[in-house]
Amino acid sequence: MTDTVRILGIEGTAWAASAAVFETDRTAISTGDRTAHPDDVFIESDAYQPESGGIHPREAAEHMHDAIPRVVERALEHARERHDGPATDSPIDAVAFSRGPGLGPCLRVVGTAARALSQALAVPLVGVNHMVAHLEIGRHTSGFDSPVCLNASGANAHLLAFRNGRYRVLGETMDTGVGNAIDKFTRHVGWSHPGGPKVEAAAEDGDYVDLPYVVKGMDFSFSGIMSAAKQAYDDGTPVEDVCYSLQENVFAMLAEVSERALSLTGSDELVLGGGVGQNARLREMLAEMCAQRGARFHAPEPRFLRDNAGMIAVLGAKMYAAGDTLALEDSRVDPDFRPDQVPVSWRSDETELAAGRGEGASQIRGAEALVDLEPAAGRVTKRRESKTYRHPSLDDRLRRERTALEARLTSLARREGVPTPVLSDVDSREARLELEYVGERDLREALSTARVRDVGRHLARLHRAGFVHGDPTTRNVRVGSDRTVLIDFGLGYHTDHVEDYAMDLHVFDQSLVGTADDPAPLREAVREGYREVGEARVLERLRDIEGRGRYQPDR
Repeated sequence: MTDTVRILGIEGTAWAASAAVFETDRTAISTGDRTAHPDDVFIESDAYQPESGGIHPREAAEHMHDAIPRVVERALEHARERHDGPATDSPIDAVAFSRGPGLGPCLRVVGTAARALSQALAVPLVGVNHMVAHLEIGRHTSGFDSPVCLNASGANAHLLAFRNGRYRVLGETMDTGVGNAIDKFTRHVGWSHPGGPKVEAAAEDGDYVDLPYVVKGMDFSFSGIMSAAKQAYDDGTPVEDVCYSLQENVFAMLAEVSERALSLTGSDELVLGGGVGQNARLREMLAEMCAQRGARFHAPEPRFLRDNAGMIAVLGAKMYAAGDTLALEDSRVDPDFRPDQVPVSWRSDETELAAGRGEGASQIRGAEALVDLEPAAGRVTKRRESKTYRHPSLDDRLRRERTALEARLTSLARREGVPTPVLSDVDSREARLELEYVGERDLREALSTARVRDVGRHLARLHRAGFVHGDPTTRNVRVGSDRTVLIDFGLGYHTDHVEDYAMDLHVFDQSLVGTADDPAPLREAVREGYREVGEARVLERLRDIEGRGRYQPDR
């Protein structure tokens, strides 16, 4: 057995027919060494380019059928050139392939090719989740321990973090992927695919105009902003201004939810994945956000951001070293393959959640604000920081609006029988609040079915009164010996839509999955509490929302 491991990766989830060879030291990959050099990964790709509009599944599959043999043969030529063993030996140690998620017809072409190669070369087969590969290539090239990953690609946009042996979905788009959303606008104005680079170029000459900005905890939605962008263009707003404002709002939304995920998990590392990650303005925003909160940010080189077989080969090598291979009869592709369905066999480390607002701390940095704690005086001073990554007009509007909403809804919730801090002072212009110091710690540090059941009851009371919390996570609930208290109402709003109430529950549910050691009984407890006070139709809609989500938690 040689000291070198050589893995062939094959990617073909949508548009990129790609093959790669990852070469590494056998000891390094088995011990978790994540130092990669560009020369370690050879990639050959042939991208499908539709004549008009977006990706056509049949055309994409036809492209895969023609292109996969060519890119695989080129990758094998490279492997043979690097191979120094007997000519009768296989130049590779395993075949890794993108098993999903993706377009079924494309995945089947790739799966068939991988199985054929595995049999012909008599080497193991490794089935890789495409989304986890986006995360792992960032983790691999950065050397980070346990980062949060923002994946921003054509068909997807979501946040992942490692918890309890799997990558958990903390937040995601509730309608369409970020790249597809941008492409919908560019098709409306008559630009060819792909639209992202064209928007980035046009934005260089644009000025800011107001567009919708929608985040719900760590989830987000692009449908409203895309409709508004199309309407603005139709009404005569210069396309450069619309493109500039699209980028400023959409990417600020992604940066904000990423910061919320860092705050929830206590991580100080963020990696970026996905083709939209090639956008310079998005990378700039994320880097600035991380710098402002003292976190580290890493974006892989562009060839690893767009769909590519390099990331499939790198993760395939880790899975191969862990003995995580597939029998042929178990190698069927899965167009709906979720990241949280993947047992993370190649790593056993688990970073403890950082402490929250416990005793002894005098200042806490949350996702939005700096919070000065004075337990002896029974007072908290909260100041929403200016986010330098956001456009000044957008930042000023959000800080003022959220401060005013938090003050109003905190008081209104208490009148509805929900425990909240007493508000003593508010200055919307300075984005500052003074509130009662409540609880002994965050719910995140003291999870129990009784406390979570309380949260379910509290949310039901808010909804019966016609408003939502907006960001009910395990960090935005304080607990003491006798009370479970809701705080941080800055993302709340008045509404009579069942969908909004269900989304409020969904946000809390995701935070349980991301922070609890055993979330299943807690998730049931919050539903039990809600059922005692709220309407059954909200829980029914919650099931609908979970079904719509691309990466809904296991049930």
